[in-house]
Parts: sequence; C-alpha cells; structure tokens
Amino acid sequence: MSDGAGAMSEQAGGGAERPLALVTGAGRREGIATAIVLGLAEAGWDVAFSHWPPYDRRMSWGAQPEAAGQLRERLGALGARSMAVEADLSDPAAPAALFDTAEKELGNVTALVLCHCESVDSGLLNTSVESFDLHFAVNARATWLLIKEYGLRFRGTPGTGRIISLTSDHTAGNLPYGASKGAMDRITLAAAHELAHLGVTANAVNPGPTDTGWMTERQKADLSRATPLGRLGMPQDCANLVTFLCSDQGGWVNGQLLHSNGGLG
Repeated sequence: MSDGAGAMSEQAGGGAERPLALVTGAGRREGIATAIVLGLAEAGWDVAFSHWPPYDRRMSWGAQPEAAGQLRERLGALGARSMAVEADLSDPAAPAALFDTAEKELGNVTALVLCHCESVDSGLLNTSVESFDLHFAVNARATWLLIKEYGLRFRGTPGTGRIISLTSDHTAGNLPYGASKGAMDRITLAAAHELAHLGVTANAVNPGPTDTGWMTERQKADLSRATPLGRLGMPQDCANLVTFLCSDQGGWVNGQLLHSNGGLG
C-alpha cells in the first residue's frame, strides 16, 4: 500500500515532513492496530501509538512487553519517526495527555485511528455494573474525548484530516462490548458532520472476525465456512482499508460505517 497516501506520501519523500498518525491500541504483534501502524508507515506517515499492557495481561493471550519496542524498530526501518505511549484510556485525563505527548515529540496529528478496546465476553444476565461501566469508559467515552482533542487541536490543511474507528457488530453474549462499540459508531459518525468545517473525514470500520490469535480451531473453521471467500480476515485486510481511507484517494469516503469482512453474513 506504499502508493496509497498520494500527495501525503509525496510530501513525506525528499526530506519533506511526513504527516503524523496517532493510533490507539497497538499492544500486540498480531493485532490489527499493529498492522495499521506498519501500513501507515509504509505509506509515508510518522506514527505515535498507544498501548496498555494491564489489559493484555488480563486477556488469554497475555502481555507482550517487548512488542512496542519491536514495532518501533520496524517503523524506523521504514523511515518513520515513532513513539509508543502506555495509556489507560479508562482515565478521562488520558486522551489529552496522549495528544500532549504526541505533539511534543512528533508534531501535530493529521490522522486519528482508534483501535483500542475493552472486551470481556458476558451477556445480559451476567455482566457486572463495573464491567459495563469500564467498557463504556474505554470504548465510548475515550473515543469521544480523543476525537474532541483532535478537533480542538487540528492544524492540518483542510481535506487531509482523518478519523477512523474500529467497531464491531457483536451483541448477544458480548453485551457490554457490542453496546459500547455501537456508541463508538455514533460518536465517530457525528464527527463527519461536526468537524466538517475542518475538512476532516470520519468513518467507522467493521473488520469482522479477524485472526489475531483469539480464536479456537473450531471458531476458525466455522467462520471460514461462513465467509463467501472461504477464509478468515487477517490484520492486513483491515490495515489495507485504513491506509486507503487515510490517503488522498480515500478523501471522498466520509460518514460511513464500512464492513470489510469478506462478505460474512
């Protein structure tokens, strides 16, 4: 996707300043956010990214303390400046602090890509109030506060700004995650209208079930059969779309909830 950034990547060449993307939730080598970070760097972007190891430690895959440093090494090899920040996005002060750090170290943020999440499987009858509130704090409130900071601070040329969030259509058995992601959708799509005066586009992307190491072999087989293309989604599939949306060529796509899931019904 190295050609995807159009004029943005051309500005990055020849010693000119590269645009800066801020990507949240890039804590795992196998994750979608990591693939997005690398795709943007290949397309001519510098990247600041956040991660939160305590969340990964709670999940079945566990924390990867070396992953952030390894990702920065790969970004450097691609010619991108980068920084990694541990950010607890359940803290309402974290979004502003994240922008402060990114601006101090790398400059103004042109693209905001929201890949962070809280995700614990539970349903209507067994979700605790504490878990419900944490899902909404991370998935919905932090999204609002990050977009708010972006809108207040945006200094880019009109037409270059991008906001993209990763969503999901989970509902039954995944109540707090699905409900809070639904709220994320509405917040993101509101930005397409409320930040229109800045020349910023805003879209939500639903990548569908993506093989990032969380699926059982049974789930892999069932989901592959349920998808017309006969395979699972991979992190690079979503990264390809996000890189396009961040490019000049993607600038006419705005205010959309895009399903990039291989046709999964």
